[in-house]
Amino acid sequence: MRKKSLLLLSCLLWIVGSLHAQNPLVTGQFTADPTARVFEGKIYVYPSHDIPSPIEKLSEWFCMPDYHVFSSENLTDWTDHGVIVDQAKVPWVDASSYTMWAPDCIYKDGKYYFYFPAAAGDPALGRGSMIGVAIADKPYGPFIPQAEPIKGVRGIDPCTFIDKDGQAYIYWCGGGMFVAKLKDNLLELASEPKRIEGLPAGGGLKEGPFLFERNGKYYYTFPWVIENTEALVYCIGDSPMGPFEYKGIIMDEWADGCWTNHHSIVEFKDQWYLFYHHNDFSPEFDKNRSMRADSLNFNADGTIQKVTPTLRGIGVTCAKKEIQLDRYSHLSEKGAEIKYLDRFDKFKGWKTVLTGEGAWVQYNSVDFGQQTPAKAKIRVFAERGVTLEVRTGGANGALISEVNVPGHFDWIVLDAPVTGKPKGMQNLWVGLKGNGKIEIDWMSFE
Repeated sequence: MRKKSLLLLSCLLWIVGSLHAQNPLVTGQFTADPTARVFEGKIYVYPSHDIPSPIEKLSEWFCMPDYHVFSSENLTDWTDHGVIVDQAKVPWVDASSYTMWAPDCIYKDGKYYFYFPAAAGDPALGRGSMIGVAIADKPYGPFIPQAEPIKGVRGIDPCTFIDKDGQAYIYWCGGGMFVAKLKDNLLELASEPKRIEGLPAGGGLKEGPFLFERNGKYYYTFPWVIENTEALVYCIGDSPMGPFEYKGIIMDEWADGCWTNHHSIVEFKDQWYLFYHHNDFSPEFDKNRSMRADSLNFNADGTIQKVTPTLRGIGVTCAKKEIQLDRYSHLSEKGAEIKYLDRFDKFKGWKTVLTGEGAWVQYNSVDFGQQTPAKAKIRVFAERGVTLEVRTGGANGALISEVNVPGHFDWIVLDAPVTGKPKGMQNLWVGLKGNGKIEIDWMSFE
């Protein structure tokens, strides 16, 4: 009953407004360095915000002016709560620096504490990045920044953790990887910074620490340039302050040259998830990134199973919603490819291109509910007439609709009768019947 209720909720929530599903999770803006937390029964994600630089000195570098927060109850529909912290509205920050890099947020005693790095405007506070705190009564704000950054912390990529005994810790990087205890007010250090011990030697940059606890073990995770780009790796220890023992890779380096990755790991409704980023909407410039998420699992001995990044991502898609087949689960080896809808405006998303008999795409975890739909809708482009088969369960699954697409020279939305009886959770398979070529934007069911 609980599972059926969650599926129904997934189908209902999209009606009231959302951002996106699949990977990347958010369209219309860049969202890097995602820190995911569970607050008030929802997933809240606190990313940094890449923008095309308005100043010359950052035209080829990271440029980040503020922070948004996004939330979801079902891992499919995401709400943008807007800007929660802006560099122009933090008293101690240099408002022209655009250095609001990876943040974090934590809850204690009815308050939410948002930690963020930025360059200080007053040289008396020191040079380089400092870490500040903004406080709110709700996970989406409004957040009120403190007048000064945390004393004794110099660096970027803050991560915070409260252990079962109530002791809070802060982790950061900058000339190394560090940890310190926090006082009960979560605004001041309660110990001297300590360099993290037990990290692997060699390679290049290590940054972006994220710590979590599972079954009494503490997982210290971070991006590491082992060869060319950042892999996500982890160590395990018996204490939040280490020492830690290196265990291996969570996600491999990006083979396509995207230099960074940055992540968080969270358990939500009995499943663990890895949130991370890639330059999906900016393939030519890897300083504009977009957040993603995939499921993460553990072996019996507590080690982490390596995560292979997917386009399908996480969450359930309601059949009544536009199903973006280009965020596929499986794709035929021949005759199928994914391209941008508009190479000049990549935020418009992607299309699936099927060419030749045997070309197909499969999109998993579509919820049809308990009422069989009467028709399928599909947005397509085909210069010559073709026929599509729509099945559930795969290439040999039940045929639920056959779509006859007339030749045309623009995108059109077609209706086709649903002859099968799809219900409940299904994997959706769409393939060419016979030869031809077709471009598919999305499909849905009514």
